[in-house]
Amino acid sequence: MSTTRPYPPGDRGPESGDGGASAVTGTGASPGATVSSAGTGPGTDGAPGTVGGTEPTVGGAGTGAGNDVGAGAGGDAGSGTGPGRQARTLSFDDQSGVVPLARDFTRQALYAWGWLPAESADRRAAAEDILLVVSELVTNACLHAEGPEELRISCDKKVFRVEVSDRGAGEPAPRTPHRVGRPGGHGMFIVQRLCLDWGVVRTPGVAGKTVWAELGAPA
Repeated sequence: MSTTRPYPPGDRGPESGDGGASAVTGTGASPGATVSSAGTGPGTDGAPGTVGGTEPTVGGAGTGAGNDVGAGAGGDAGSGTGPGRQARTLSFDDQSGVVPLARDFTRQALYAWGWLPAESADRRAAAEDILLVVSELVTNACLHAEGPEELRISCDKKVFRVEVSDRGAGEPAPRTPHRVGRPGGHGMFIVQRLCLDWGVVRTPGVAGKTVWAELGAPA
């Protein structure tokens, strides 16, 4: 398994076409994982996602909607597992309207896990940030990776993790230079700004990738 990690928020990676990726040690990386910094790539950034949709009744891949799974210890950068974490998985097989579906699935989990209803403005903002990141990652998979295959969300008391799997070969990256007034091209820039960390996990010999992002809980 290999994990491509982005540059920290506010830093700019190498210019497109720069083939020099430097190996670094990544947080939570599993033994033997290849962790490298990633340069920017053209044509892989998504536009902001669609908001809305109705409360769905959906089945997850391996877990049904509403069923929380306590993940075991020994997680890595691509699994989102760890002691005391709760997790839910949504499969997008034969589903339409995947962006609102993903948002509603995530909103249900936020209520189940106590992030909603929000007790303060900070907690409300944290929940909205999670929903926005889910929208952006799923939208990016729709635009640049032939659609998402699966959404996995997990959390403990401090960190909320989002993982979107697809079969695309592209490498998501914030578009540089970022132009605020220009339509489109803001998706991964938003993810970078809102998240503690994000990256891409690939498994050798398996098509596609998993794009993951982690957001912190308010103090």
